[in-house]
Amino acid sequence: MNMSPLKKILLVEDSQNDIELTLAALGEYNLANEVVVARDGAEALDYLYSRGKYTDRPSGMPAVVLLDLKMPKVDGLQVLKTIKMDANMQRLPVVMITSSREEQDLLRSYELGVNAYVVKPVDFQQFVESMKQIGFFWAVINEPPPRAMK
Repeated sequence: MNMSPLKKILLVEDSQNDIELTLAALGEYNLANEVVVARDGAEALDYLYSRGKYTDRPSGMPAVVLLDLKMPKVDGLQVLKTIKMDANMQRLPVVMITSSREEQDLLRSYELGVNAYVVKPVDFQQFVESMKQIGFFWAVINEPPPRAMK
């Protein structure tokens, strides 16, 4: 059995600081070079649907979408809803990563089918550790469902 190449991680985040921290964290597991960064929900959807500047991207879905909740243009809940309502994408793991502890955000995310909901730790080291574990779990350890037969 040959090792398939690592699948991409789609990081959807508008905070430059959080992007850099996440890439640094994932770099500790050599996953950083597999991260595609989208800076808002609209860009994330363009990536997933291979449109706009992503028209020529290699085919295939990411291993996981790390999704910020509060973003300009299209927010995380809207991206999540779009993914989970699309038959071709609904099995794609989505981890909501947010500073929001609001119960309605948590409930709405799970209602829409989020796979995990992680509140961003305020502490720098905790944040890095969280992102390392999340990236490693979803990109390396988790066994994705088999591709649907067409």
